[in-house]
Amino acid sequence: MTRASKPTRGVVDGPPDASHWCPVSSHPPIPGRVVLLCGPSGSGKSLLAARSGLPVLRLDDFYKEGTDPTLPLVAGSSDIDWDHPGSWDADAAIAAIEDLCRTGRTNVPVYDLALSARTGADAVDIGQAPLFIAEGIFAAEIVARCRELGVLADALCLSRGAVTTFRRRFLRDLKEGRKSVPFLLRRGWRLMRDERSIVARQTALGAYACDRDEALRRLAAAAAGRHPAAPTAV
Repeated sequence: MTRASKPTRGVVDGPPDASHWCPVSSHPPIPGRVVLLCGPSGSGKSLLAARSGLPVLRLDDFYKEGTDPTLPLVAGSSDIDWDHPGSWDADAAIAAIEDLCRTGRTNVPVYDLALSARTGADAVDIGQAPLFIAEGIFAAEIVARCRELGVLADALCLSRGAVTTFRRRFLRDLKEGRKSVPFLLRRGWRLMRDERSIVARQTALGAYACDRDEALRRLAAAAAGRHPAAPTAV
């Protein structure tokens, strides 16, 4: 009689207990992941997202409307501070990201920056894409919540230098008629002075500061399912 066939006494055979290696969860896995792309206004986030070839969710569409009484003001001014996180609906943005990660589709508002108002709604459908980009100046504000939901692939903060960003932002906003020229100049000078602190806040919230080329490499790594390399200490 071999050892394998040796009978045991007083023991009733039952199904093997595999709970130690195969935990059971009542929640189905989430198939999609998001790369959050932030950076100062005018740093080139939209162009980079388009160049990546990945589906894109525009986080600017989740701005609050100009009549919302909770909108913050620039200190010492009557201007609405559209660069303050309080001007943006983070909960709605998170809900849309989670929908896209779980089902590949969601509904989002259509926001007119010149009117500071929502003018309709639109459907966003990324199909079976396993990865998409959510880009906007407030993307870093939701890094922790996306990580908690298990949908975060990476978080990037695009930085191109204060003077370059000022010039690109002003020319873009002027061309698109986003706000009046005096408002754009006031905002532009303020953001140029504050750019270093803006980047510092976004990296403190969990975004990785990088230029365009490094951002594209990290996006390619995320699309291939690889974990991004940790930044090298200097």
